[in-house]
Amino acid sequence: QVQLVESGGGLVQPGGSLRLSCAASGSIFRFNVMAWYRQAPGKQRELVAAITSGGSTNYADSVKGRFTISRDNAKNTVFLQMNSLKPEDTAVYYCFLPLNSWGQGTQVTVSS
Repeated sequence: QVQLVESGGGLVQPGGSLRLSCAASGSIFRFNVMAWYRQAPGKQRELVAAITSGGSTNYADSVKGRFTISRDNAKNTVFLQMNSLKPEDTAVYYCFLPLNSWGQGTQVTVSS
C-alpha cells in the first residue's frame, strides 16, 4: 500500500475555485483507476470523480462541467480542479486507490 496525503482545501466563496492534490508515497502507475470521494457531516461518503490509466473520466452529475480530475503518474499525484463552487460542495475530500487505505482528507468549505 501507498500513503496518501490530500491537500489544497480551504475556505472559498460561492463561485470560487480550488485545486486539490493527492500525493502518494509510491508509484501509482499500477492502479488502473483513481478517484476522489467526499463526505459531508451526516452524509455517506460519495464518489465525485474517477480517472482510469487510459485517461477516461467519470463524474457525479452534481459536479459535471465544474470539476476536472487528472493524474500525473511521474509525480505520483492525482488532482481535482474545482470551479464554480457551491455551498453544497462543502465536505472533506478524499482520494482513493483500489485496495489501498484512505488518506486523512482535506476540508473544503464553500460559504459567503
